Amino acid sequence: MSDNMQFSLFDSDDEPAPAKKKKTARKKRAASSSDDALSITELTRQIKSTVETGFPSVWVAGEITDIARPRSGHLYFTLKDDHAQIRGVMWRSVAERLPFELDDGQSVLCMGNVEVYAARGSYQIVVRKCQPQGMGALQIAFAQLQAKLDAEGLFDPDRKRLLPRVPRKIAIVTSPTGAAIQDFLQAAAQRHAGVEIVLIPASVQGPGSVESIIDGMRAAHRLQPRPDVLIVSRGGGSLEDLWSFNEEALVRAIAASRIPTVSAVGHEIDVTLADLVADVRAITPTDAASRVLPDRDAMAAALDNLRLRMTTGLFRRIESDRMRLQSWESRPVFQNPFELVHDRSREIDDWDERGLTAIRRRLEVAQARLATVAAAQSALSPLAVLARGYSVTQNEKGEVVRSADDIQIGDQLRTRVSSGEIRSTVTHTE
Repeated sequence: MSDNMQFSLFDSDDEPAPAKKKKTARKKRAASSSDDALSITELTRQIKSTVETGFPSVWVAGEITDIARPRSGHLYFTLKDDHAQIRGVMWRSVAERLPFELDDGQSVLCMGNVEVYAARGSYQIVVRKCQPQGMGALQIAFAQLQAKLDAEGLFDPDRKRLLPRVPRKIAIVTSPTGAAIQDFLQAAAQRHAGVEIVLIPASVQGPGSVESIIDGMRAAHRLQPRPDVLIVSRGGGSLEDLWSFNEEALVRAIAASRIPTVSAVGHEIDVTLADLVADVRAITPTDAASRVLPDRDAMAAALDNLRLRMTTGLFRRIESDRMRLQSWESRPVFQNPFELVHDRSREIDDWDERGLTAIRRRLEVAQARLATVAAAQSALSPLAVLARGYSVTQNEKGEVVRSADDIQIGDQLRTRVSSGEIRSTVTHTE
């Protein structure tokens, strides 16, 4: 049993003598006559008075089983050990302040009043305080919330964003009087002076600190222009001191931030849920400055290196172009540029002469072929036949007269000869 447990046991031997005699007499009277029998209500009332008076406040160790969570917010459960059990109830006002979530199988220490529930004739402990055995309450709450948010993917590395290499504006939400802001500003001044740092004051410990930090983050989102990086920071401390950075509301606010976030809480050994959900975790406020801001000396060295590389590259390019120009300058076209024009003119004249010769040859061949075709057509032409003394006679319809039987006396005829046409009238036929 815990050293903190306060356990008192009502013992009848501690009663005053008159009370003992009175009770003994009552027992004798109850046993001697059925007329003195107690009602269930009276018996329960006496038991309730005896139990609640004898156990005003006790610590009880046991294992949680059969836990029930009705919509009222109260918790009902059973506390048991290897040989006995007792019903327990935790009212909503107490359950809401519990830093961890009760579950079946947990070993806990509960402090409260033992009461008799008259309606069922049973007794129970009304728990006012509860703490786990083994792990502390805050450690259990941390593990439970971490598992819940991890299952939702809030700690997934794929959702984390990269910080800008050279931020122009940084917002830091922290206590204005704490060591965290001093460490950050000192480190920032040594690394990079050309950045705007906006301090948003917030309470980082105790009641109202979670709302204060969330309000500070909202204020950072309203800044114009919007900061490139948002830092949530405070110095080291115990788990209780840093607990604001393990609250679910703050962790979800960091996850929902539209600005890349850095969590710089505590020291290297301190890990909060804010560290796990932020885009970048810095182990100290000084480390946050080194992660967010570029090193001034390193940047100067990098710029010098770039300047050297650019200068070297530029001179190499100039030398390469100079050699290329010299190569072009030595070519004949640049030595005697009109020579190429003259050569091309001579080629054009040659092509012109060759074209005219080809055209003349084609014309001669075409003329020869045309003469041949004309001679052939002339030989076959009817006019050539007429030229040899023949004629062609046609009637009025234009039909060729091939026989004397084709005409009648009085028909009008046309006779075609080589040099004209003769019209005649048929007077007789043979």
